[in-house]
Amino acid sequence: MAVTRMPSTTLTPVGETRVGPGPAEYERHFRGALERLHGERRYRVFADIERISGRFPTAKWRRPDGTVTEITVWCSNDYLGMGQHPEVVGAMTETATRCGVGAGGTRNIAGNTSPLVDLERELADLHGKEAGLVFTSGYVSNQAGISTIAKLIPDCLILSDAFNHNSMIEGVRHSGCDKIIFRHNDLGHLEELLRAAGDRPKLIVFESVYSMDGDVAPIGAICDLAARYGAMTYLDEVHAVGLYGERGAGIAERDGVMHRVDVIEGTLAKGFGCVGGYITASAAICDAVRSFAPGFIFTTALPPAVAAAARASVRYLKRSGAERAAHQRQAAATKAALTAAGLPVLATETHIVPVMVGDAELCKAAADHLLECHGIYIQPINYPTVPRGTERLRITPSPFHGVAHIETLTAALVETWETLDLPRAGTVFVEAAE
Repeated sequence: MAVTRMPSTTLTPVGETRVGPGPAEYERHFRGALERLHGERRYRVFADIERISGRFPTAKWRRPDGTVTEITVWCSNDYLGMGQHPEVVGAMTETATRCGVGAGGTRNIAGNTSPLVDLERELADLHGKEAGLVFTSGYVSNQAGISTIAKLIPDCLILSDAFNHNSMIEGVRHSGCDKIIFRHNDLGHLEELLRAAGDRPKLIVFESVYSMDGDVAPIGAICDLAARYGAMTYLDEVHAVGLYGERGAGIAERDGVMHRVDVIEGTLAKGFGCVGGYITASAAICDAVRSFAPGFIFTTALPPAVAAAARASVRYLKRSGAERAAHQRQAAATKAALTAAGLPVLATETHIVPVMVGDAELCKAAADHLLECHGIYIQPINYPTVPRGTERLRITPSPFHGVAHIETLTAALVETWETLDLPRAGTVFVEAAE
């Protein structure tokens, strides 16, 4: 039997002179990158937090010295507290007991799990589409969905809103297609670009709720332009699913235009309180993404217990509007209280409550002060998430933030603003030049 021999290689004996950089030199690059982040006041510090089931929004904060303090979380994207809902927790634990913890591999190799198939059908029904496709995160669903859809359309031109999330930007970039950025929510600019593009295939990618400024896209008007100029539409409803619409399908459902959008993308990690992302569209689009997207093909599937929990959350919010109503009520009450206190609240039409600071170092100092002195956790939002000069605290009230929570938050913010001499209402925040 013939034996295949590997090609011989010459190894440098231990102790001989090295050719090229050594470990310390490589390490220097990483330390230098981190030092630059510190110098720009952009280094992120993650708080060590443990959520307490049944007591949302209360959590435990483990300080650097190891001591533990109870705090109130005001910046969770589990907008409705569904991550602790008994039906959701019950679905997860029952399915984990029945099916085990892991998915067993990629769906191409290990096959589909029944809870995942059921979840995709539930999501397709939620958005009134023929099919759904679930990914491991909302980031991956955008990156894989946009890039694959655009790649499969010959000579596709992507028109992307200037405020789109990084996951969408990466999806556009990975597509390799021509792209044009249109000014945020600017229908006139979008129409100019569509008209100039002529009859080539076009894909408009945009969000419904923009999570940093809390404003909403004119979905119906964008669909009008898409129909007029022969473009496809791809809508990110990540910060709207579960929260808006009669059954929680998002802003497009609320506005009665869901059927006009070609692809609706969402997450299971925010309004639905679990983890994972998805797209819904025609059966052909979903099947094409399933068949061609590396971000879907080559990654382990969501565990069946997670899929079952997500489906339980989607099903519950389809039939219950109480959480959505309470969410809007508490968000409005929070905005009113902070505005009345003279704090620089950015006016929004959604549940997002940005309190402007305008300086990265001061924004971090304000967040640290709130946590250490008041037991209130709000993560600072700095560049590159928002432009320099528009740094802010992004507050996300939930149905479980009651009157006492809002009063305590307001007093704590006023004290913090006075202590750090932060800008008050009426200050104009201008984007700094790069």
